[in-house]
Amino acid sequence: MLETSARLLRLLSLLQTRRDWSGADLADRLGVTDRTVRRDIDKLRSLGYPVHAVTGTAGGYRLGAGADLPPLLLDDDEAVAVAIGLRTASGGTIAGIEETSVRALAKLEQVLPSRLRHRVHALQSVTLPIPHSGPTVDSATLTAIAGACRANERLRFDYRGHDGTESLRDVEPHRLVHTGRRWYLVAYDTGRGDWRTFRVDRLTPRVPTGPRFVPRDPPAEDMAAYTAHGLSTRAYRHQAVITLHMSAEEAAEHISPTSGVLEPVDEGHCTLRAGANHLDGIAVWISLIGCEFDVVEPPELIAKLRDMAGRIARAADRAE
Repeated sequence: MLETSARLLRLLSLLQTRRDWSGADLADRLGVTDRTVRRDIDKLRSLGYPVHAVTGTAGGYRLGAGADLPPLLLDDDEAVAVAIGLRTASGGTIAGIEETSVRALAKLEQVLPSRLRHRVHALQSVTLPIPHSGPTVDSATLTAIAGACRANERLRFDYRGHDGTESLRDVEPHRLVHTGRRWYLVAYDTGRGDWRTFRVDRLTPRVPTGPRFVPRDPPAEDMAAYTAHGLSTRAYRHQAVITLHMSAEEAAEHISPTSGVLEPVDEGHCTLRAGANHLDGIAVWISLIGCEFDVVEPPELIAKLRDMAGRIARAADRAE
């Protein structure tokens, strides 16, 4: 009986880790036959877990949503990660979930083993969050966007641009990207016929969502890097490519992903791609990083640096 119970818990844990499982994959993971998997699935169903059969050539199973939330099976590291995430969410960038996060954290801490409770409390006791003062995102908006991304459903929303202009957008949503301060939606804009990045705090979804669509090939394999490049470089009038005389790891301490994109060259050099509406801003910013650098492009930036260096030198001479 103990072996069967342990196997059922393991089976439930596997069903919770991904959307669909084939019977053969479950049997291989559990070290049992396909027939045993079918019997165990029936036992889970008898206990109230909505395990649905998945049609297809190989067949399979999917854990569906039920009337009640089923127990979640978490290992030690997962439990600690959830607790820390709930604590962080109580003061983060998503509006409306602060109180809910605290309640969920209180429930989780009640059932945490003492060894894990001590780990969570130790981290919380020495951590002081800096209050967030930037724009927040409504949790219902994030949920609506995430659902449309997953279901491949067109999304319409009212959008406020950086200059305050309002527009109605019709998009094929692809991914949500979080920079730590802001949330962005990467989507194919059907009206513009191109991929676009939208700040989530500036959009208001219209319901219901639109029809289903066949997903397009994304504009890049690494959507996080694609978004960072768009936010730091592509959106500006001028784009600069600069070789920094420091490693990419060292440069990352000074340059955030939304300020510039870093590409390692060797142990002592990296390439920085950044943009600005005025080259003077890039010239000043690069000079303040604190390392030697070479301008690859544009040549106009070199002229700006020479002009700035001359003004600084003359000011220093006059001060003597």
